[in-house]
Amino acid sequence: MKNYSIFFMLFILFSCVQTSEKNDHVVFGENSNAQWIQDGSPLPESDSLFYLDDPAPLFRKDFSLKSKIEKATLFITAAGYYHATINGAPVGMNVLDPAWTDYSKRIYYSEYDVTPLLAAGNNCLGVALGNGFYNPLPLRKWGRRNLRNDLTVGKPTFIAKLLITFKNGKTEEVVTDETWKYAYGPMVKNDVYLGVVYDARREIKDWNFPGFDDRSWSSAEPGKAPGGQLQKAFFPPVQITQEITPVEIYRPETGIFIVDMGVNFTGTFKMKLTGEKDDTVVFRFGERVYEDGTLNPMTTVAGQIKRKGIGGPGAPAIAWQTDSYIFKGESEEWFSPDFTYHAYRYMEISGLKNKPEPEDIQGLFFHSNIPNLNSFNCSSDLLNSIQEATERTFLANLISVQSDCPAREKFAYGGDLNATSESFIYNFDMQEFYRKTIYDWVDAMNDSTFVDTAPYTGIAYCGISWESAFLITQYYLYLYYNDTEIVKELYGLNKKWMDKVARLHPDGMVDKGLSDHESMEPVPVQLTGTSHYLQCARIMKTFASVMGDKTNETKYEMFADDLKKKIKAEFWDKPVTGKINRQTLFATLLYHEIIPEKELDAATDSLLIAVKNGPSGHFSTGIFGTKYILETLSENYSPEMVFNIVNSTTYPGWGFMIDRGATTIWETWKESDNTYSNCHPMFGTVTEWYYRWLGGIRPDPQNPGFKEFILAPATPEGLDFVKCNYHSPFGEIVSNWQKSMENSYRYEMKIPAGSTANVKLPVDDFQSISVQKNNMNIEKGKIEGLESGSFKLDEGSYLITVTKIN
Repeated sequence: MKNYSIFFMLFILFSCVQTSEKNDHVVFGENSNAQWIQDGSPLPESDSLFYLDDPAPLFRKDFSLKSKIEKATLFITAAGYYHATINGAPVGMNVLDPAWTDYSKRIYYSEYDVTPLLAAGNNCLGVALGNGFYNPLPLRKWGRRNLRNDLTVGKPTFIAKLLITFKNGKTEEVVTDETWKYAYGPMVKNDVYLGVVYDARREIKDWNFPGFDDRSWSSAEPGKAPGGQLQKAFFPPVQITQEITPVEIYRPETGIFIVDMGVNFTGTFKMKLTGEKDDTVVFRFGERVYEDGTLNPMTTVAGQIKRKGIGGPGAPAIAWQTDSYIFKGESEEWFSPDFTYHAYRYMEISGLKNKPEPEDIQGLFFHSNIPNLNSFNCSSDLLNSIQEATERTFLANLISVQSDCPAREKFAYGGDLNATSESFIYNFDMQEFYRKTIYDWVDAMNDSTFVDTAPYTGIAYCGISWESAFLITQYYLYLYYNDTEIVKELYGLNKKWMDKVARLHPDGMVDKGLSDHESMEPVPVQLTGTSHYLQCARIMKTFASVMGDKTNETKYEMFADDLKKKIKAEFWDKPVTGKINRQTLFATLLYHEIIPEKELDAATDSLLIAVKNGPSGHFSTGIFGTKYILETLSENYSPEMVFNIVNSTTYPGWGFMIDRGATTIWETWKESDNTYSNCHPMFGTVTEWYYRWLGGIRPDPQNPGFKEFILAPATPEGLDFVKCNYHSPFGEIVSNWQKSMENSYRYEMKIPAGSTANVKLPVDDFQSISVQKNNMNIEKGKIEGLESGSFKLDEGSYLITVTKIN
């Protein structure tokens, strides 16, 4: 168990109370009759026994309704996963519910309107219970990390309350207690990493319908509560958002079929099957195939367990993703695994006698169903393919947490969050999802060390550049959504966290942790880690201002200045000797505004030289350096140079990935067919550059939430048009442009009500500019600064024309 100081426990409790106060009422409070319940089988006593059959329990409760129903609401959650039905019909559309959290700190419950599912008279509420992250297998990832030691674990258990309001005003509750009955169903194994084994011969017909004879079933037993506070889920649930039809099915060898789904994604599948009773069909999954067409599952192996003995007692020699189905002997059977998820493009099927047809298989792409209204499109097919792959990668890594890869680890690393959170925000509405993420960090942290993931998974070596996601994500909620509520709620904890950092790094310079992960050259953590520390100090200055805390505003400003001087002295004022990624070096200094204004040209020249000396004149940066170089090269030199690098299929780069057949973004610049994930958000920061520079949509730190914002689209040579929109708290922002002829452009802009755009367009002495608002011409004199290309626009739809003067 993790050790927590008294002040951290108090702040954790404080944050829990704050979020629970948003609920309309306390559903599972002290006066609730609902109990945690579970089945009666004990957990295995040794690691190896966890790999034996352990059927998922099915719970049922019959009840009768004698009055007409006005409304019925089901409140339900579990430690593990649940799947609920009423009278055989599924409740809601959520999968892998509830969201992963530290179950000893907080557990989110879901609320469903189930009025249409109930009938007059007899009804049945059924629940299947899966393991999830509460009862994981004791897989020793990398030969040492066992989630059963690192997570709060236990026997799966659930709690539910069905609240029924009748038209006569009376209410009735159906709650979980020992009157429920249970038996063991057809899912004899289920694990979030290794998959499921489903024995259709064990199916219990009509078990979740009223009137079923359950006299042979056992009475439910009281469950051990995981300890976390129950809170209503306020963020988007995981749901199936797309059904994908295979593009090809082929037979690479006798007895084996390969199903190519066409794209890499996260989820499961549903399939119509035909086979003899007792026969078994086995499914394996991978992101790649070998040259002979056979499945290559190695980039998705859990925890790099790739030979016997690595994974611990009972573990498979290779921990690949797999599902199995045992036929019950009917002419047509359907299978869709539950309580697991896979990352795959290719599915290998063994045990089928006949080749399946494409219409018999559907890939089920699911993820946290975040609002997805923003878009980017342009005249470059390559840039569009990169954007599509990036969006797919982002969504594939949102299974209630933002993971670094959806197969090998599934963990929510803070460094990846720091690198990509703005990129996610530009593409999706992440406000509620990231609020949940921040609470995960509250629950994961302690007061003596840094941790790398939230929920905490036992990994603690990456340092401040990872754990600072707790604070930096708060800032981006403030910057993009003007979310001052989260700032006020956690301000006290934020100050305590900064005190902890000061204890761990008393000299200011960060000397431990992971640096620019996957950089092609070394980068000292003193550079990137201390820069993140500087970023946090500046954020705290801003937060102190929001809180009206003048004393701490001055304190953090002075501290930030001190850190800036330290970084400058170490990495700018004196020659940097030894092997170092100079692209990351100068991009970091520029991004974090370490360089004095009078020396910006020199720093930019150094960055340009570093890029030109890079492989093929491309980027060699890692997790942070890539975000930094995209921004600083555009701001301090030219977005056209960045465009030429991005719009290239030469190695290394995003275009190289696409040219090699990638449909999601790789973990490394170099292609990997064995070790590294092929679905990793880290290098997806290029999409942030799309929105910020090609679309030109940027928040103004002095006016958070897009009350006032920048609209400065770049028009690089070789790109003919851009269509870009972003939904701010005030409404939709549109930034479209098209090159109409040489040195002439048409800009379409939409500014939402209540906000103002600071427009910056490249206009020279050989061009003229005109503006229409809502299809009406505006006289040039009425817009101050129009002729210079730098002017303000208020609410409205605009057509701006910049034309070459003949």
